[in-house]
Amino acid sequence: MARYTGPSCRLCRREGKKLFLKGDRCMSDKCAVVKREGAPGQHGVSRKQVKEYGRQLREKQTTKRYYGVQERQFKKYYELAEKKPGITGENLLTTLEARLDNVVYRMGMASSHKEARQLVLHAHFRVNGKKVNIPSYIVKPGDVISLKEGSRDSAKIKELIERMQTAVIPKWLEVDKENVKAKVVSAPAREDIDFEFNEQLIVELYSK
Repeated sequence: MARYTGPSCRLCRREGKKLFLKGDRCMSDKCAVVKREGAPGQHGVSRKQVKEYGRQLREKQTTKRYYGVQERQFKKYYELAEKKPGITGENLLTTLEARLDNVVYRMGMASSHKEARQLVLHAHFRVNGKKVNIPSYIVKPGDVISLKEGSRDSAKIKELIERMQTAVIPKWLEVDKENVKAKVVSAPAREDIDFEFNEQLIVELYSK
């Protein structure tokens, strides 16, 4: 399935909640979810009774869109989560949290997951000193993520480093803001995820 390239705000309106796909814009009065009620399209404002399957599907779509993951990849994450010990839904979310692009986002070095993905694709970051330009790379406890030294000269990167200084860092990351480094001190836990997910609905959907 091709990656969605349309307006990001349309996705937020479809799910009826802020997915923070546009970074700072999502926190302002310009946010489309605030300005325009209802889903996009001529029938978006109509009130329809959502059945259980619809709720399950919307939760899966919300999670996919929040993390910027495509359908096939998302299903693979779910299958991996099933095989792990513990609760499947929590395993799914913590695996998504451990993606390299999400780590860059959690470090405060990007205003959205999309921007973090671009930074990783353009090889601005190193994992344990080695070049990694795969956004889906899964980090492990002990891994050190650092900014490539040559990237500091970029005006955009300088702007992002300034932004990073005020970022709220999750407890599973230990961030050196001065040197733009982050160490994964532990695997992400469910309580570390501040976005409101109902992962049980996703489990129910795939269990059909």
